[in-house]
Amino acid sequence: MMSQKAIIIGGGLGGLFTGAILSREGFAVTILEKNPTLGGGLQMFRRDGVWFETGMHVLGGLRPGGSVWHLCRWLGIIDRLELRDVDHDCMDEIHYLADNDVWRVPEGREQFADYFAKAFPNDADGVRKYVDKLYDLANEVDLFYLRSSRDELFGHSEEFLWSADELIAHYINDPRLRDILGYMNPMYGGKRGHTPAYIHALINVLYINGANRFVGGSAQMAQALADVITDGGGTVHTNEAVVGVEVEDRQVVSITTRRRKLAVDAGTYVISDIHPSALVKMVSENAFPKPYRQRVDEIPNTYSAFSVYIVFREESFPYINHTCYMQETYGNVWDYDVYDKETWPRGMMYMTPAEKGQGRWAQKMIVNCIMNYDDVRKWEKTTTGKRGDDYEKWKSERTERVIRRLEEIYPDFRKAIKSVFASSPLTIRDYYNVKEGSLYGFRKDCKDIMLSQVPLYTKVRNLYLTGQNINLHGICGVPLTAINTAEAIVGQDKIINQLKG
Repeated sequence: MMSQKAIIIGGGLGGLFTGAILSREGFAVTILEKNPTLGGGLQMFRRDGVWFETGMHVLGGLRPGGSVWHLCRWLGIIDRLELRDVDHDCMDEIHYLADNDVWRVPEGREQFADYFAKAFPNDADGVRKYVDKLYDLANEVDLFYLRSSRDELFGHSEEFLWSADELIAHYINDPRLRDILGYMNPMYGGKRGHTPAYIHALINVLYINGANRFVGGSAQMAQALADVITDGGGTVHTNEAVVGVEVEDRQVVSITTRRRKLAVDAGTYVISDIHPSALVKMVSENAFPKPYRQRVDEIPNTYSAFSVYIVFREESFPYINHTCYMQETYGNVWDYDVYDKETWPRGMMYMTPAEKGQGRWAQKMIVNCIMNYDDVRKWEKTTTGKRGDDYEKWKSERTERVIRRLEEIYPDFRKAIKSVFASSPLTIRDYYNVKEGSLYGFRKDCKDIMLSQVPLYTKVRNLYLTGQNINLHGICGVPLTAINTAEAIVGQDKIINQLKG
């Protein structure tokens, strides 16, 4: 019999993983999701008869033995996920337009180091030391390897809180190679002089160890996690936007959605998977001290993105089984978000997602270009489908710039296009309920690391936090953060000790 309950605000990756873990531990879990479909970054949408992913395009930690693989196996869903390894000899391809240089980066620790050591022999020793340091820094994060820990942020090596670009420059002399080794920064919102070295290390190690992509789309993971919750006696509600959380005597006593009001019994845990700045706006004013509210609102967020979704004509563009990065020239990798109307986009990340029975030809392409929220601020009071003709014209102009960039790599690219669609930072803001369309939530800053540290505990006794703003982001970081949140409720190390059994 289930004696404890948990209500989770938000059915994104963090909410679903936290709910599935608690369900596995015997909790009756209720998910309240504002959108018609579950999943947050796992959501998909359909255009011109084709399904597109919104967020989870490249997956780390899901190869056998990886941390997320262990968690999914324990939850009983690993065999339900249809995954495909990216190319082992080229997990990522980087194209510099100005020089027409193409780098095909292999997976594997030794292969990665050997590739760049051979390409830059004067930096060969530095490359190997740099790769070793990536793994050393990742090893300092116990949760990354599913080890029991009561980690303290400042109980680490000196390099842990260097900036990512400082770490690279410490080992690498060639300015081109420095730029190349920062190429993954669109995966974590990297900023020169600010992004901590440990974030850079964790993301790089995650993908160097081997990446996957979903076959047939990311919604399969959302559905599998939802089924764990419902099979355990829980409920999952979509179109259930939470608009108010009432707190009395430091305890959540009720939750109001657009459809109803739910009483929260004593002993019921409430977990928020939404951006903390969105949460504080809906919680009773007496719940959090004013300094906490101000701090949450003032933490800098990572930049946003403009995305282009392309449906190809039949047998017109080859399927590419790895992620591609385009950069205008060397020296811009940390400054994607510094541009004007004429220089945007300075870089992009694009991929052809895998379909069931994937053959030689791609069905579609997704292109992500870093974009600042200021570019769309003039329309921030509008809603989807009602932003006006000037917005649609602006969006079409930006889409055209992306296509012209792709034509610099593939001269006949336009001929392959059947239809094209686009989304802006406003889309991300509205679908994910994140401040200013932030891709990765709060920006970790090595110059003020404590500013972005938001604990999963709150001043409200039965209210906890989960999701990408609390610890780590992404397909690996959010599930690991979910373990932290769940263990705050069920007991330290209770989940970790089961995962590798």
